[in-house]
Amino acid sequence: MHLLRFGILIRAALWLAWGGLLAAATTTPDRRSTPNIVLVLCDDLGWGDLGCFGARGQRTPNLDRLARAGSRFTSFYVSQAVCSASRASLLTGCYANRIGIHGALMPDSRVALNPAETTLAEVLKTRGYATACFGKWHLGRPAEYLPIHQGFDEYFGLPYSNDMWPLNPAARAGSYPPLPLIEGDRVVEEQPDQSQLTRRYTDRAVQFIEHHRDQPFFLYLAHSMPHVPLFASARYRGRSRGGLYGDVIEEIDGSVGRILETLRRLRLENDTLVIFTSDNGPWQLYGDHGGSAGPLRGAKAAAFEGGVRVPFLIRWPGRIPRGRTSDEPLMTIDLLPTLARLTGAALPERPIDGRDVWPLLQSVPGATNPHAAYGFWYNQNELHAVRSGDWKLVLPHRAVLFPTAQQGHGGARGTAEARQVELALYDLAHDPGETRNLAANNPEILDRMLSHAEDFRGELGDSLTQRQGRGNRAPAQWK
Repeated sequence: MHLLRFGILIRAALWLAWGGLLAAATTTPDRRSTPNIVLVLCDDLGWGDLGCFGARGQRTPNLDRLARAGSRFTSFYVSQAVCSASRASLLTGCYANRIGIHGALMPDSRVALNPAETTLAEVLKTRGYATACFGKWHLGRPAEYLPIHQGFDEYFGLPYSNDMWPLNPAARAGSYPPLPLIEGDRVVEEQPDQSQLTRRYTDRAVQFIEHHRDQPFFLYLAHSMPHVPLFASARYRGRSRGGLYGDVIEEIDGSVGRILETLRRLRLENDTLVIFTSDNGPWQLYGDHGGSAGPLRGAKAAAFEGGVRVPFLIRWPGRIPRGRTSDEPLMTIDLLPTLARLTGAALPERPIDGRDVWPLLQSVPGATNPHAAYGFWYNQNELHAVRSGDWKLVLPHRAVLFPTAQQGHGGARGTAEARQVELALYDLAHDPGETRNLAANNPEILDRMLSHAEDFRGELGDSLTQRQGRGNRAPAQWK
């Protein structure tokens, strides 16, 4: 009798243990299908600033190796060619104007990313990811809107651009606070040494990877460079052939090298998806302290290709093709839904604009872009351009251009020139520099592109044509 009871107890214990294993299997992410994710975002890095995109003034061996080990996308876009709006799209999968983020938020701005929006970090946390943001945030300064209140477990960095505290004491009269370095949601330093920022962000990134090697993690490393004012550490200063700007790029390349070496050392390479990109094109207003858009027209603050087309590298051994180059158009809004699908996470409850483009990233035969078109807005909800397939429609608007003769030098700001841009249609497959307006010769294509523009206006509005969108949502605001 005692033996019978003992046997029953043993069987019950085994069933409980088996049930526990089954429960764990449904709640613990499978490392084969939920990779670690490292997303490196630069600030104002141009399309032509990396060796693998044609740069000659600086060496980027680590990024070039990343391109060879993974895939390089040459028509990757941001939704707006400016800091805050671009980052809002990257982290929410929404056009920035859908969620009420326009332009670059200033330190005294009364607007922030609404906590009701779901960030990529929040999406991944539902799948058991550890999350961290190191570097520039620029989506709201008050403590309650910083990354640790938007899905990130850790935050260390600047709340806005590194130029938002004038270096010249005479220019500091006004409402600007000191440039704060923040840990979590507390200021730990005022006016940090910017020559050490790239290294310090990277140190924290390496530590985060080491501490979370045994669970899936999402690392968002948002460098403050190469946004002006430029700073490089002593190890890199004077090292490149591209002046201080080249030194800064080489230090960012070194940072990526440290991240990749950490993944190799911890044997995490095959379990980690690595992405490298930029928030917009180069700030050519600063001349030799701004980057290069290569053969593309325009720069930061413009909807021409040089402003909205940025470098994009992606690597995941065994899942992303090696050494592939694709000119398929993609956009930052597509990252959130793609990574959600990849990790088995649910999409945000609120409507988003991005689409799952994993088949395109994997180069699945016959895969096509799920978007009919991409839209590009600027300023307070002005629709400036639309891309569909190989075609780009530029709508009439006032554009900021930076003629070479008026560019700055040595960190001094040049003179911006605003010009009226007329309706134009470009075939980007044959004219990526947007030099030949083909609107008059392609009336059917022009009509189709104008129809896409109307669809965008109906959904998200266009202040240039006094259109209100039916899908716009409010940001966080305070008095």
